Amino acid sequence: MQSSDPNFHKKVKKLYRLTVYFRWIVVVFSWLTFGAYGIWGLRSEISLWLDYFTWTALRYGLAFNIIPTICLAFCIGMTISVLVWQSRNIIWGLPPQEKQDLEKQVEHILAKGKRHFLYKWLN
Repeated sequence: MQSSDPNFHKKVKKLYRLTVYFRWIVVVFSWLTFGAYGIWGLRSEISLWLDYFTWTALRYGLAFNIIPTICLAFCIGMTISVLVWQSRNIIWGLPPQEKQDLEKQVEHILAKGKRHFLYKWLN
């Protein structure tokens, strides 16, 4: 399949770019939903931290508001994981296994044709 399409590597790069965009969309969505809920749940503690910040106040504020803490931890974790993943790919390039997986996905999308929802994005 690779040799029959001269633009195959461009399509692999497009799929990689779509993957990056999708990951950042997930991060933004998580901050708009879980992050907003977490910050709203900690609003009284945040006002206390702004007046009298101590590490003990931070620890107890997070420990006694477990659901908002989990929401914020999820958002921070997602953001850091996408940053590390994208930084690794920028600095060292795409690992061979991921490149091979992207090529297989492009082949699958092209084989399915217009029935696949990403077909129009690759062509």
